Formats: sequence, C-alpha cells, structure tokens
Amino acid sequence: MTPDKPENSVDIYNVTRLNREVRAVLEGSFPPIWVQGEISNLACPASGHLYFSLKDAWSQVRCAMFRGRNRNLGFRPENGTEVLLRAGVSLYETRGEFQLLVDYMEPAGAGALQRAFEALKQKLFAEGLFDETHKKPLPGMLQRIGIITSPTGAAIRDILIVLRRRFPLAGIILYPTAVQGDTAADQIIGMMRTAERRNECDVIILARGGGSLEDLWAFNNEQLARAIHACNIPVVTGIGHEIDTTIADFVADHRAATPSAAAELVSPDQAQLQVILRQFNNKLVRDMQQNINRDLLQVSQLEKRIPSPARIIQMIQQRLDDLNLRSRRAITNALAQKQARLTHAKALLAGQNPKQVIVQQWRQCRHLNQSLSRLISTCLQQAQNRVNQLSHNLDTVSPLATLGRGYSIVRAENGRIIRRASELSTGEKIRALFGEGQADCVVDRIYEDQDRQ
Repeated sequence: MTPDKPENSVDIYNVTRLNREVRAVLEGSFPPIWVQGEISNLACPASGHLYFSLKDAWSQVRCAMFRGRNRNLGFRPENGTEVLLRAGVSLYETRGEFQLLVDYMEPAGAGALQRAFEALKQKLFAEGLFDETHKKPLPGMLQRIGIITSPTGAAIRDILIVLRRRFPLAGIILYPTAVQGDTAADQIIGMMRTAERRNECDVIILARGGGSLEDLWAFNNEQLARAIHACNIPVVTGIGHEIDTTIADFVADHRAATPSAAAELVSPDQAQLQVILRQFNNKLVRDMQQNINRDLLQVSQLEKRIPSPARIIQMIQQRLDDLNLRSRRAITNALAQKQARLTHAKALLAGQNPKQVIVQQWRQCRHLNQSLSRLISTCLQQAQNRVNQLSHNLDTVSPLATLGRGYSIVRAENGRIIRRASELSTGEKIRALFGEGQADCVVDRIYEDQDRQ
C-alpha cells in the first residue's frame, strides 16, 4: 500500500533542519554532566582538537574536546585510559551523530583525589588560612635554617648545594621525616612541632622532590595545613616541580616552585652580600670623610671667632670696672634712700611726741571751753529773749490781762461759762471771776440788750 502524498500545506523538514533542531533540543534539555569511561578511537589532528569515543562494557558515545578546553590537561590522553569528564550533550549535524562536547577531563583514578583536594582547599580558604594577613615575613639575616624533608631524597641535596653556594655562614638543622606514604603527614607535623618547641632556627623549609598527585598527597593533609598555619616560625615550602601545588603551599608563609628555589628564597646570595657590603663600606668611607671635612671647616670657623686671651682679659676688666661703678652708684642711691626714710621717720616721730600732743590737746580743750562758754551764754541770752517775747505775747492774749482791765468771767454752777444773759434764769447761782478774786452771786433780774443803760 502506497502512503498518501503530503498536501502542499504540510511542513516538510530537510535533513539539515532536522539535525539542527534535534541538536538544539538536546543542548537545551541537558545541563553539563559528569561521565566516566574508557578512551578509544582517539584522534589528535593538527588543529589541536581531540576526538575520541568514551565506552564502557556495553555502550559508547562520541566525544569532542576542542583546543581551547584541552590546553590545561594535566595528563596525556591515550587509548585505554579510564577518564572522568564533564561535558554537554549535543549532536554533530553533518553526520547526525550523537556526541559529547567535553570541557574538562581528568584520569579517573586521580579524579577523586583532585576533588578532595579542591574541597579541602575551599574549606581552608573559607576559614581564612590562606589570607595574606597571616603570612609572616622572612627574617632579614638568618643564623640557622631548619629543613623538614627526607634525609636521603634529592630535595635535601639540592637545598644544601644552594645554601653552600649562596650563604655558607648559615647553620643548617635537618628534621628528618618521610615525605610519602600514609604516615608521612603525621611525621611532618611532629617534626614541625619539635622545631617550634626547640626554637632553634629562624625559618623552616618544608620540601620534597616532584611526583604524582598521589606521591604529594601527604602535603594535602588538613592537620598539616593547620600545623603550618599555627607555627610561630616562618614556613617556606618547596614541594615538587613548578606545576605542582599542594595545600601546604597555600597555607605556608612563602611558596617556592622547587626545593632549590626555596633555598634561594630564604638565603641571601653571598656574592650579592659582598657587593652590598662593599657599597656600604664605600658609602661609610665617603660619609666619614665628609663628616671630617665638615668638622675641620667648623673648627676653622670657630678658631676665627674665638678672640685672643688679652682681649678677653680686657673685656673682663672692663666688665669688672663697669660692675664696680654700678655697685657704687647703687650703694650711694641706697644710702640716700635710707637717709631720706630716716629723716621722714624722725619727722613722723616728732609729730607723735606725747608732750606736744598733750600741749596741743590742752590748747584745743581750752579753746573749746571758751567757745562752749560763749556758746552757752549766747544760747541762754537767746532763750531769755525768747521767753520774754513769749511772755509778752502770752500777756497780750491772756484772759487774766483782760480781767485786769475790769472784765469778769461768769460760770454756772456746773462750771459752764455764761456768754449770754438768756442762758441764765432768775434765782440761779453763778460765780463771777475777776482780775483778782471771785464771788458767788444770785441772779436777781435779767436784762435784754435793748434794756441796758
């Protein structure tokens, strides 16, 4: 049976479009994944890209790792190598082949160690063990250098050769220890604590030769890292080759690429020191000569400024004469002032003589007595005149004077003064007061004003 042909309105894919859209679906559906397997069919063209198949016992998948991603591979991929890789899922459109685009790859055996290394590195970094603020500086001039390494390895030979050449004056103390194996980390920690407890060296070099990640694993120990961080003596690491980096390198105060480089880092170059010493010696000689010349010039100038002894004596004599004249004037002035004060004191004393005071007081008393007598007489005369005037005035207005001129005062029996005849009644007793004497009377008859003759 023949299938029906598609209508003109049906969307028909070509192969390229189909592969492109399938690739987009795959790449958009899978995040980067980790895959482990064995390399086979490895191809390394001149472009620098890597193409291979990753397989296990039942399946395989094509892989591509481009040149920009494989530059930092720490190993050489070969057919049959078990690897762990991180890749994205994709499709090679040209052939329609499912493939993985690899961005990271490592040997499967070393992968676990590498992940453990990265985990410990991140942990210690978060705790601040790698901070530059904790790094101790190297001492300026060393007396003794401690070396923690294997006594039979190549590292100790390289270090000793460098130290003998550069700075043979430094003492060397070897703290022997294993640098590989299960007990190496504990031995290194023990030797580091021994060196710190003895406090007999100025710096510690922790070193060993090159090797694989497994060979250097003792230097990725967490307890060793904490011991290095807590050590009071500066620690310099020279572990493996230049490309090798361990946790101990991150924690150490200073890191060198190799054991020889560590020896060069801690030791000054004796040839360079000799050059520096010669420079300092030449500078010291120049400075001393300049100081001597400056002092000689200053002495010469001071000699010119110092007067002759005869002139000094003349100046002293002149100074003595001046002081003598000034002292004489001062004594004369002081005596004159004393004499003036004495004269003034005598005058004051004379003015305070008791006899003169008594005479003066007696004269004053006599004068005051005379003044008082005159004042009393004047006051008495004035008082007498005043009394006379008041007496005359009193007599002028006195009722007695009026009575003396023939008038009389009439009082009723109750003492009331009678001023009108109408106030009396016939037969009433009255008393008449005269200028001299008085008389009791009886009213016989009362006259009105018009009846008076």
